Amino acid sequence: MSKTKNTDLTERFPAVLKELRLQKGISQEELADRASLHRTYISQIERGLKSPSLRSLGQIADALEVTLSNLIKKMEK
Repeated sequence: MSKTKNTDLTERFPAVLKELRLQKGISQEELADRASLHRTYISQIERGLKSPSLRSLGQIADALEVTLSNLIKKMEK
């Protein structure tokens, strides 16, 4: 069975998140603090162990100072 576009997006998100975080020059702990999330949750997302909820995606986008739509667009590339 072939993968769907949405499956591909969930597989790409960890790398996109880490790339954006590193571009901002912040640690997982700092991102977690800015997003009001736990550092281990950010770590689990970056390692592909967890998929964030829509609410968490919004918090992460705000913490990275990007729009949610731009965050999604980065995953689609």
